[in-house]
Amino acid sequence: MNKRVLMIVTSNAELGDTGKATGIWAEELAVPYYAFIDAGIVVELASPKGGAVPFDPASIKPKGQNETHVERFLADVEAQRRCSATHATAQVDAASFDAVFFPGGHGTMWDFPADQGVTLIVEAAYRASKIIAAVCHGPAGLVSAKRPDGKSILHGQRVNAFTNAEEMAAGLTHVVPFALETRLREQGGIFESAANWAAFAVRDGNLITGQNPMSSELVAQHVLDALAVVAKQSAA
Repeated sequence: MNKRVLMIVTSNAELGDTGKATGIWAEELAVPYYAFIDAGIVVELASPKGGAVPFDPASIKPKGQNETHVERFLADVEAQRRCSATHATAQVDAASFDAVFFPGGHGTMWDFPADQGVTLIVEAAYRASKIIAAVCHGPAGLVSAKRPDGKSILHGQRVNAFTNAEEMAAGLTHVVPFALETRLREQGGIFESAANWAAFAVRDGNLITGQNPMSSELVAQHVLDALAVVAKQSAA
């Protein structure tokens, strides 16, 4: 049976009270999406609100100028259909998936932490020892999830995300509702990082996190490697 990955994306299109648009960072969805699809994995998309989801306009350039996977994604009728009709997280059965993947984009910082559907999916995946992965601002989807003992699922885990230094370089330190790196550290995460904009990812057991858009491929490959181990164990 083909493995199944649930990709959870933001529903939030507003960059705080700046009046500017935000949403999913296209590369962070497109690169892992095709890594999974091309490997024969079944992919489903969900979001806090369900339905159509927003993309950060800064992550999409005119046709022919985008990263290869983004170009493919924009021209892919089925991918576009899925983005217009995502499942609501509250209605998703986490047990039916082998892995959960959170693409980033600044939109996640406002809706992921407060969405009960997101939290319940992550907690269920954690209890079932499923693979949990996130890239860039995607780890915002992990900050509200607790272990059965009440501690954060990040406590004592090696983790990574969009760094405070990168947020400062992006000029959004005082716009985002909280500093993601700081929050992961506060929850007991053992934060590891690379230089600004370097491709970097950390895997600690079934938890896989990556630093920025350039890390999307690394995170996806870690997920594929982890799924391959699960498949081998299932076949034994």
